Amino acid sequence: MTSKIRWFVQSVSGLLLTGTGLCMTVDAGFARYSGEEWFWYGTISLIIFQAGLCLLVDGLRFRLK
Repeated sequence: MTSKIRWFVQSVSGLLLTGTGLCMTVDAGFARYSGEEWFWYGTISLIIFQAGLCLLVDGLRFRLK
């Protein structure tokens, strides 16, 4: 895979995971406020958010090449 394609794939994947993780985190916050089960859902959402940030930042490595 060329650097440009790898940068594009990683950056788009990172943006999608970051947005999904943020939405899930907000949803877990609403669940906590409502008194529902939220702990594991919130934990998984933060893991997804962090994975998205890691992919996004790692994709910059291929852009700067």
